[in-house]
Amino acid sequence: MKLTKKSHACVRLEKDGRTLVLDPGMFTEEDAVLGADALLVTHEHPDHFDEGRLRAALEADGAAEIWTLRSVADRLSAAFPGRVHTVGHGDAFTAAGFDVQVHGELHAVIHPDIPRITNVGYLVDGAVFHPGDALTVPDQPVDTLLLPVMAPWNKISEVIDYVREVKPRRAYDIHDALLTDLARPIYDRQIGGLGGTHHARLAPGASAEL
Repeated sequence: MKLTKKSHACVRLEKDGRTLVLDPGMFTEEDAVLGADALLVTHEHPDHFDEGRLRAALEADGAAEIWTLRSVADRLSAAFPGRVHTVGHGDAFTAAGFDVQVHGELHAVIHPDIPRITNVGYLVDGAVFHPGDALTVPDQPVDTLLLPVMAPWNKISEVIDYVREVKPRRAYDIHDALLTDLARPIYDRQIGGLGGTHHARLAPGASAEL
């Protein structure tokens, strides 16, 4: 499987000539969804869900499909009948040849005064886990964790403890548009030194073979 990092929370996974794209939001490059056979969206926040971009992807490829939670699916399903699938915690499905399991139910707490919305994470091929905006721990081993390193809802101690709890073989940074280049070495050193696993980050557009 080939993993390509796009800006912020978006990644592309490629296998056997097919492409799965997760969380192409407003901070992500316009070409992030091009050629996608399937798309997964973790929740409705615009840095993960860009409605116009997803509509364009579905219009460009009549065979492309989306799997997501109800709050997102309700905004797209009428225009694309049969191609927008609603999922929730505990579901399993196959998208573009990838086996996907759904874990988690709620977005992390931003502030007690802000109501929590739904959020799901996706475990792809039993190996790569994208948690969306939550620190969900799947009930099975994770080889590659896509790690949300900087958000209004987390702090670095929580990120480090999350890596320790999941115990992946490696962790790649996502959700990093708010993390400045000045702060990156601090995060790299602390997560890498304390997380207990191989920690790395990819520049937008860079890839790794998993």
